[in-house]
Amino acid sequence: MMDLLIKLLNDALFSAVPAVGFAMVFNVPRRFLPYCALAGSLGHSLRTLLMHFDMPIEWGTFVAAALVGVLTIGFAKRHLAPPLMYAVAAIIPMIPGTYAYNTVIALVQLTAMSEVSPELTAEVISNGLKTIFILGALSVGLAMPSLLYFRTRSVI
Repeated sequence: MMDLLIKLLNDALFSAVPAVGFAMVFNVPRRFLPYCALAGSLGHSLRTLLMHFDMPIEWGTFVAAALVGVLTIGFAKRHLAPPLMYAVAAIIPMIPGTYAYNTVIALVQLTAMSEVSPELTAEVISNGLKTIFILGALSVGLAMPSLLYFRTRSVI
């Protein structure tokens, strides 16, 4: 249990750093940077926690992005700022860079070969689909709280 807590704290710290860095790149005002760090660290830590309990990374990313969406709506109402100012920087640590990199490397190796390798083809398909599904989970998970919160009609 203690190892999990240390892992989550470590994950929160190291996911807050890129969230703040990208918030600075996007010219987020200095007073809002802690909120970007908080949303990024809570979202990424929730995804890590869900993956620890054997939830697939795609579904964990979806739930974590939905949490980030809810948090950033709350921050936006409190500070009268647009929610995307916090949300975009907060979800960047969850971008599937490793899967996208492995997809491209396998594609390059596949095109350099004279014959099609089933192993490389399977790697391209597996990593490519995982990348696409994680990016889709990020976008839908981040958009869904806003769609539900800012509705003008009832859901039913």
